[in-house]
Amino acid sequence: MLVWILLLLLILVIFGFGFTMQILWYVAAALLVLWLVGFAMRGRGRGRSRFGRSHG
Repeated sequence: MLVWILLLLLILVIFGFGFTMQILWYVAAALLVLWLVGFAMRGRGRGRSRFGRSHG
């Protein structure tokens, strides 16, 4: 969970720099979309382990 929070903070920092440099705004927007997709996919597989099988 800490990785997701750090990644979101990084995206927000890039987004802040995006106001001064236009290309970074597009990079931040793409990273935000990827972050949201990854977060949504992680939520769907809540009952499974990392590789989709339970080892035990």
